[in-house]
Amino acid sequence: MESLFLDGNRTYPTVVFDSEAGYFEISGKSVMDESELFFRPVLSWLDEYAENPNAITNFIFKLDYFNIASSKRLLFILYKLFEMQHKGYSVRVSWYYEEYDDDMLEAGQDFGFMVAVPFDFVPYRKPLEARLAV
Repeated sequence: MESLFLDGNRTYPTVVFDSEAGYFEISGKSVMDESELFFRPVLSWLDEYAENPNAITNFIFKLDYFNIASSKRLLFILYKLFEMQHKGYSVRVSWYYEEYDDDMLEAGQDFGFMVAVPFDFVPYRKPLEARLAV
């Protein structure tokens, strides 16, 4: 299966889906108005992957911020991961949040509550240059 790479910017997240390497990550900001259009190929790729997934799927979310429109699409992704788990595949989500960002931690906990997929919550600290470049 071909990998999916989408470069992010100030409003779109970076997407790296590489089934061969077993690496699945969505990172950055997701604050675009047209989230349905952006996430359409992402969800389509994930649908195809779910037909014959790896035995183990570790999925990383490392988002700085996302809007309500994006949260709906993120939930669709999590539902697809739940379906894979329900079929007997091993699925785990790593939800990264910047240290002291209680809002992003809570968002991840809410998602974890909505889908019965194992979640790991991983605090991280951005380098000083990244924190100053906001």
